[in-house]
Amino acid sequence: MINVLVTGAHGQLARTIALSQEEAVNVNVTFKSKKELDTTNKDAITAIFHNLNIDFCINCAAYTNVDQAEKSPDLAYQVNADAVKNLAEVCEKYNVKLIHISTDYVFDGNQSQPYLEEGFTNPLNTYGKSKLKGEHHIQKILESYYIIRTSWLYSAFENNFFNTICKCLEDNKDLNITIEQIGTPTSCLSLARYLLWIVTSNLEYGIYHFSDDGEATWFDFALEIAKQYKDQDKKALIKASESYPTIAKRPVYSVLDNTKRKRSYAMHIDWRGSINEIYQLRRELAQY
Repeated sequence: MINVLVTGAHGQLARTIALSQEEAVNVNVTFKSKKELDTTNKDAITAIFHNLNIDFCINCAAYTNVDQAEKSPDLAYQVNADAVKNLAEVCEKYNVKLIHISTDYVFDGNQSQPYLEEGFTNPLNTYGKSKLKGEHHIQKILESYYIIRTSWLYSAFENNFFNTICKCLEDNKDLNITIEQIGTPTSCLSLARYLLWIVTSNLEYGIYHFSDDGEATWFDFALEIAKQYKDQDKKALIKASESYPTIAKRPVYSVLDNTKRKRSYAMHIDWRGSINEIYQLRRELAQY
């Protein structure tokens, strides 16, 4: 049996892993929320690792409010960098393999083709800088690690772009969505399955990019959500906007190259097809 600890249990990715864990054979997953395991407290991490026989730690704990990070940079670095260093040091002590979730925002978006894992990193905002520092801590401390960079995550849980658009469609609200940024919407279900696959594979350690396939603007993403909505007329509510002012600068182009991932995990996961699966899950959850 492979024992896996997942941090940040109340976040959308960890909650999706919880739904997907039955798909992984011979894997036992333990989830810890921030209240149960504050990763900024190294002693708390050590106590958990000491009491549990852990093979892998999937770190889903993160500070992800990109705009708020500009106002609270110390907190962003505390969670996305300092806490990651704590985890890496304890993983090293207890011989635990660390799987850490990072972001496309470590890139500046100045190129026009998908970013490779070894591409030049140059984050534009505090969130991206804090996440990149967390990556550096892992690389300095550990040999047995997987850094998984992903992009534009959404799920049936929590506050995210998908649920925001769905709510606005339900309320018949007009929406002006930016066409300035290009990336890849990525379903938490797709990523959760990949993470659970990693713990049962013999994948070489290192940095990997994972997103659903293809690319889109936020407007494209919103339009596809409306298109797949149960009422097709909802598409009329989505309108393209040249710009959308934000506190934090975003990369204009942050599509991730998935070639390295596909060599070992050859799943073709089109971002449009993933939306339907999340819709189905959202409907199922609404029944409870």
